[in-house]
This record gives sequence, C-alpha cells and structure tokens, in this order.
Amino acid sequence: GGARAFCDRMNSWAQGEGQPGLGYIFWRDGEEGGAGPIAKNIGPERATAIREQLGLNVGDAAFFVAGDPAVFYKFAGLARTRVGAELGLIAEGRFDFCWIVDFPMFELNDEGKVDFSHNPFSMPQGELEALTTKDPLDILAYQYDIVVNGVELCSGAVRNHRPEIMLKAFELAGYPAAEVERQFGGMLGAFRYGAPPHAGMAPGIDRIVMLLAGAENIREVIAFPLNQQAQDLMMNAPSEVLDKQLKELHVRVVAPVK
Repeated sequence: GGARAFCDRMNSWAQGEGQPGLGYIFWRDGEEGGAGPIAKNIGPERATAIREQLGLNVGDAAFFVAGDPAVFYKFAGLARTRVGAELGLIAEGRFDFCWIVDFPMFELNDEGKVDFSHNPFSMPQGELEALTTKDPLDILAYQYDIVVNGVELCSGAVRNHRPEIMLKAFELAGYPAAEVERQFGGMLGAFRYGAPPHAGMAPGIDRIVMLLAGAENIREVIAFPLNQQAQDLMMNAPSEVLDKQLKELHVRVVAPVK
C-alpha cells in the first residue's frame, strides 16, 4: 500500500510538471511479476525480466518515461532527483562536483538535418581534420560545464579562432561560406589578423548563492527577480516607452493581429 501511494504521488507530481505521467512497476513479496499499470499491461513474465535486468529486489520500484528524448531526458533527471529527495537519499550540506567535457559539436534538428548542438563558435575536438574525416555526429567540442548537485554553475569553451575551421564547421551545419561571411564577417576578419587561441568560463554567482543558501529557486537569491510577465515589481519596471524615444531608436511597435 505504501509503495503504491508513493508511486501514485510521483505520478501526480509528474503531471504537475507538464508530463502525461510517470509510469511505474513496484515489486512486493509473494506477488508474481510486479504491480502497477505497466506491469498489468505487459504481464508478469516481462515485468520479472525488467526486474532481473535492472537488478532490483522485492520492495524496489522502477519508473518509466517516454516520448521525445530531447524532452524526457531532462525530465528523467528531475524525476530521479525528486525520488531521491522524497526518500531522503540526498545528503544535506554535501556538494558533488561534475565536469562535463565531451559535448557533441553537432546534432540532428527537428528536420533531421545536422545542426550545432550548442555553441557554434567553439573549437571542435580534432579541429579541421575531424571536420573533414568524421561523421559530424561523432565530433566532440571543446565545451565545458561544471555541475554541482545537478545545477549548472559554470560553462565555457575554447574559442574557434581559425577562420578555415569555422567556415567548415558552419558548412557541415548547412551554412554556405558567403552567408557566414555576411553574418560574422567582423569576427572572421579579426581572426584573420592572427587572434591567439583563447578560452574562458563564466561562473553563475547567483546559482552558487542558491546552493549555499539551500534555496530551491534562483528567484529567491536574485536581487531584483522578475515576475511571470517579465516585470520588476520593486523598481516598477519596465516603464512606458514614449513615442519620441521609439522614434529616436527607429523602433516601431506593431500590435499583434487578432
């Protein structure tokens, strides 16, 4: 009974997160197969096979997510953290650091075409040789993150400072050289004058404070947080913009078509 109540509570939480639900199977002593909606639909033989493959015991449960991987990967991480918090498995006052160093340079977009997965201006690992000899989806980038307790605290990269490598990287993502020159000619021109290799990372101070303070939402530690309408209630901002100011900046406000 307790196991089912916990699983149902997790399912309700998932729905509150905008998901259709969180599937589960839990295993009780003296019960063939498993219990729960998924176990009922797949039968005891398959439920037992899942339990054996995952190395689970009586009293354990398995949760399931499905759908678009770009969506459910992130949600699965949230669900794992939620389960750990509900069961008291996350030690308070402990900070576990994780360096992420092997980001993919490219991925397939919604149209099934090769595109940049994150920062198009970072240096690919293997540089020009990798771009000309490897499958784009196998190329890694010199991009880095520091994650602490599941929170991204710092991110950065090695800059792609060589024009020929940048042009080839954009070519693989479907951007012709003329278009790259048109959009980023200033950057390419600077690099052609001999920019040195350079890299950097930027820490999120507000996120560090959030972890140290034990806050669950970054809005709790930001000096002037915005509400859901992007308004700063303390500073009463943004204020109304005068037509004269818009005219000076050559900006025109167009009302949405209803």
